[in-house]
Amino acid sequence: MKYDVLIVGAGQGGASAAIQLRQQGFTGSVGMIGRESEPPYERPPLSKEYLLGEKTFERLYIRPPEFWPGKEVELHLNAEVVAVDAKAQTVNLGDGRTVGYGAMIWATGGDPRRISIAGADLAGVHAVRTREDADAILGELDGVERVVVIGGGYIGLEAAAVLRKLGREVTLLEVLPRVLARVAGPKLSAFYEAEHRAHGVDLRTGTGIESILGEGKVSGVKLADGSEIACQMVIVGIGIVPAVGPLLAAGAAGGNGVDVDELCHTSLPGVYAIGDCAAHANRFAEGAIVRLESVQNANDQAATAVKAIMGGSDPYRATPWFWSNQYDLKLQTVGLSTGYDAEIIRGDTASRSFSVIYLREGRIIAVDAVNAIKDYVQARKLIEERAVIAPADLADASRPLKELDRL
Repeated sequence: MKYDVLIVGAGQGGASAAIQLRQQGFTGSVGMIGRESEPPYERPPLSKEYLLGEKTFERLYIRPPEFWPGKEVELHLNAEVVAVDAKAQTVNLGDGRTVGYGAMIWATGGDPRRISIAGADLAGVHAVRTREDADAILGELDGVERVVVIGGGYIGLEAAAVLRKLGREVTLLEVLPRVLARVAGPKLSAFYEAEHRAHGVDLRTGTGIESILGEGKVSGVKLADGSEIACQMVIVGIGIVPAVGPLLAAGAAGGNGVDVDELCHTSLPGVYAIGDCAAHANRFAEGAIVRLESVQNANDQAATAVKAIMGGSDPYRATPWFWSNQYDLKLQTVGLSTGYDAEIIRGDTASRSFSVIYLREGRIIAVDAVNAIKDYVQARKLIEERAVIAPADLADASRPLKELDRL
């Protein structure tokens, strides 16, 4: 079995690559390998609308299941690549099969980072990454009154918001001094901490965890100071580990993910990588090597890789954007705030509609917009232009961003 293009990973990036191959007129054979039993589906709603019951799983499909055979994309589900032979241009699957490729797109994303403490393997300890994860949480909720969420990033905060809406008592623990510390400034962190506490979340920052307690099943969490919190469920949201082991073992350059160039090509001939697992030099991070965990990045890198396979040479230059829904708050981020040296509040945080503008050496590099869609939309051009605007003008929410004078 051999494909002209083999896609490893049946998530957002892999699905987008397959779709774009056909949209761009690629007529060769296309195969897609996915570890789960489901055809490609959207993952972001798992920690939001799906847990809340606002969306059925069928509504999460990126395309209806019948789409893939209709486009002559052969899906191999419940399958995992365990080894890559870059010279022979083959991959070995866990069930013993060997699959050949002309070009390969690696779009495996990552696995939830496990917490290395005693009790982490108890029943009732969950991640939120796959449908199986979300279904396991939903299947246990009827017997759960109190949940401890470990991790104050987007996944942890979204899970906490959903669980409060579902009427559970929630304690959120973050070891760093503030939530969202890796992706936002102190002003946005403080706002979200206050919001979650106002909604009844017992949110504790700077809090270490010694162990998860229980005999076979979770009964509580023991903190570093020796105190204990009783609970019947623990959700761990402390990031992902890029799923690139077979590529690195085959000789691909990388470490925290697999390294790719501006065409998403790895150091292995004919092998591309996209999405959460692809480490690349990003112009919005001053050329620093980063991994971006977002739907936007997966889709845009898929487009870059597909064009390269078809003989093009359009480098990846997409503007990063992200979003998070918590309670009635819609956070939309454009740009990367990495390395900012100033942050400006635009609007009144008490109104729950405002933006945080991040500057580096006076230039706008990122905007976090909370219930402020106009700022989010208009900020994109300013970030792409690396615009310099007087801070007092940026802080004046009565004036649209697009009408402000550049310096």
